[in-house]
Amino acid sequence: MSNLSINMKTRNAEIKEPLKLDSGDIIKKYVLKYETYGKLNSKKNNAVLICHALSGNHHAAGHYENDHKAGWWDNMIGPNKPIDTNKLYVVCLNNLGGCHGSTGPITKDPDTNKIYGSSFPIVTVSDWVKSQKELMDYLKIPSWRFIVGGSLGGMQAFQWTIQYPMLVKNCIVIAAAPKLTAQNIAFNEVARQAIMKDPNWHNGNYIEKGTIPAQGLALARMLGHITYLSDESMGEKFGRDLKKSKLNFNYDVEFQIESYLRYQGEKFVTGFDANTYLLMTKSLDYFDPIKDFGESLDDLFKSVNSKYLIVSFTSDWRFPPKRSRELVKLLLDNEKNVSYSEIKSEGGHDAFLMENKDYFDVMKSFIDEANSGI
Repeated sequence: MSNLSINMKTRNAEIKEPLKLDSGDIIKKYVLKYETYGKLNSKKNNAVLICHALSGNHHAAGHYENDHKAGWWDNMIGPNKPIDTNKLYVVCLNNLGGCHGSTGPITKDPDTNKIYGSSFPIVTVSDWVKSQKELMDYLKIPSWRFIVGGSLGGMQAFQWTIQYPMLVKNCIVIAAAPKLTAQNIAFNEVARQAIMKDPNWHNGNYIEKGTIPAQGLALARMLGHITYLSDESMGEKFGRDLKKSKLNFNYDVEFQIESYLRYQGEKFVTGFDANTYLLMTKSLDYFDPIKDFGESLDDLFKSVNSKYLIVSFTSDWRFPPKRSRELVKLLLDNEKNVSYSEIKSEGGHDAFLMENKDYFDVMKSFIDEANSGI
């Protein structure tokens, strides 16, 4: 598949090097689905890694033939956009454990020739970074000019700089946090329980039974979607508008927001896997690099080579600005080069995916400055 305007290519990387996970499990070989935009220059110093969030995938920008739906970050990536594919070679992959082409719960275990299902091991952010490093070697990229990510993607970007500190020149962390709060872990647990209590769950082996836990997955998505929006954005978009002109005095859909959430839940079920949703939320819960590295974090930071841009949004109550400032303080305490921008927005956590002139200007300014010399 290709898109001439951004030189888009979609491929599979077959990684044959065994991957030892933080859990102790080993994945002997695996496939990573990835997409590239732009061209790698002769010096190989213009490569950008885009890390996706919980429900994201490798298709970050552009359009496929006969498909009008753009990639999930199409407003950010492309010719003359903040991540400018006229100058940069952009790589985005579907993370290991995903459900959009990479090895994960919906693919077959080569040892048993059966769908992995619930037997697919939990993968941490650190494991993802290790697998992304394998893709980097596969593509013969010596270092990343930028690693960029929002939300869970931002956590991966930050992890890269302390796990492989000499391989990242610039890191952009958007709407993220150094670890989850108890409230965020609680939201994730309710979502997982909704899925696992579904009558079609079958202990995670629902594909073998020819079904999916559709009700539970839809509820999980509805809950998640509420946390991604802000009260202001929901009020502005829906208010208390009724779907019909009068109250029905029953439990059917009556308010526009109810209709919207049900639609989002039902749509999500058709394109996402329940086991992957569980895996992704657990990866979020486990992320805590400061604790993981302990006292060795100070030594690790001494070799960190990256400049950082940390971005937060005023209406993001899932990862509010104060959580981004924790990252900023950590970096400043370790004498790292860090810029911070708090963007005024009513978009909630999803603001990192939305059009916003101030946000785009900050991104473009940081990227353009770091690009001087390419």
